[in-house]
Amino acid sequence: MRKFLVVLDDSRECLNAMRFAAMRAAHSGGGVAVLAVIPPDEFNHWIGVGEIMREEARERIEVHFEVFAKWMRDKQNVDPELVIREGEPMKEIMAQVMEDPEIGVLVLGAASDNKGPGPLVTALSRQAGTLPIPVTIVPEDISKERLEAIT
Repeated sequence: MRKFLVVLDDSRECLNAMRFAAMRAAHSGGGVAVLAVIPPDEFNHWIGVGEIMREEARERIEVHFEVFAKWMRDKQNVDPELVIREGEPMKEIMAQVMEDPEIGVLVLGAASDNKGPGPLVTALSRQAGTLPIPVTIVPEDISKERLEAIT
């Protein structure tokens, strides 16, 4: 089964990326893998404190994921999987793509403010010609109706 890999973070543009991935998966008989990356700099503390912070980060991710997962299951009939990795986001995204041969498309949300589309979109667009899979970039400001029409 082909999977759409979408990155879960705290950005506003993440919402439309999740919607797009779920709708495309539903319409194409695919699946959704949701990747959350915990940056390593969050745990540069004493070992015990770092472990507590790591566990709290995982719990926050799981709660955040469950909101999207419930919508995907209820509205799109898609049961997403959650993958949590620790490290630099770009490296972890590429590692996940290489480790899971079912991933066929990477879906990212692009911010609409004047600061640019976001660090992941910027970094991946520089590497676009060397990526092993296509990347779909979903604008933050695209309407739900427009998303439904194009998926």
